[in-house]
Amino acid sequence: GFLLKDENFMASYGFSLENVKALFIPNTYFFNWNTSAHGVIDRMYSEYNKFWTQKRVAMAGKLDLTPMEVINLASIVEKETYMHDEKPKIAGVFLNRLKKGMLLQTDVTLIFIAKEKNIKRVRNRHKKIESPYNTYLHKGLPPGPICIPSIGSIEAVLSPEEHEYIFFCAKDDFSGYHNFARTN
Repeated sequence: GFLLKDENFMASYGFSLENVKALFIPNTYFFNWNTSAHGVIDRMYSEYNKFWTQKRVAMAGKLDLTPMEVINLASIVEKETYMHDEKPKIAGVFLNRLKKGMLLQTDVTLIFIAKEKNIKRVRNRHKKIESPYNTYLHKGLPPGPICIPSIGSIEAVLSPEEHEYIFFCAKDDFSGYHNFARTN
């Protein structure tokens, strides 16, 4: 963990302390028991570069996003829903908001910055927390991912559902799914 907090070391790989989570593409990796910390980071960097094929980079480019921004948005999608089949629709909502220059206004970024544990409901006081991760106060994506997103969330951002929705909220049936709308 110490190397991940070394700003100069991470910069040598092209990462910052804010976006270092993007280095880790969730998968199964095998390491020898005596692999050094440097060896682990080298391997993760190699796997990151293998993951970002020309095709994926081109898909990101069509969305006017860099691979880092895709992972950043995918981390938000990851935290917004555990319903895999709904992720492309939610990715589409956030991409629509970005295209319109709207605030993302996603509660999951507030939960990320709040110092409280187990927030069940975001309150207005959370929306006032000064942080570059506060998507209620700052336009665009936060400076880095709020979690390490699954490959499914990354793929959902790269292949979003095209629609005109810009709002969504949890369904009241506790199914984990959301209702979507074009207007507030």
